Amino acid sequence: MCRDCSRRQSLVFLIGLPLAVAGCRRQSEGPEDIHYSREVCAMCGMVISDPRYAAEIRGGPDRMLVKFDDIGDAVNWLDMQSWRADPAVEFWVMDSVSGGEWLDARQAFYMPGTVSPMDYGFAAVKEKTEKTVDFSTMSQQALARGMSGRCNPGETPQP
Repeated sequence: MCRDCSRRQSLVFLIGLPLAVAGCRRQSEGPEDIHYSREVCAMCGMVISDPRYAAEIRGGPDRMLVKFDDIGDAVNWLDMQSWRADPAVEFWVMDSVSGGEWLDARQAFYMPGTVSPMDYGFAAVKEKTEKTVDFSTMSQQALARGMSGRCNPGETPQP
């Protein structure tokens, strides 16, 4: 092999290796795509199939990402975690109007009376209206209701 070819191969390897390693690294912040109809809710184990109600939480000692099919499942699951009050916990919910934009769950507004996958009855929206409630109100109602009758996790899922 010629010397120039060997140098080019080394250069390609040195440039490509960091890119390949970066692609294998686990993301440590922000929401991630959900593979709808293939991934399951961490709380109830049902397939996450409707993007309009999806939620994600990232937190805990390993900053793992946990996915849910309904905001009510996410709220109840987080309430069971010892690190629930950690300010570094990230919490997102999908905008129910677009079904494709992640919103900060604590800043979003919630339309009550919606038929949601686990019957908590809330859909997240970006804009406040006279019909919406804030995160605190939605969370209190979801926690007061408790786990959906459709949920029956054997053990509390941990990240």
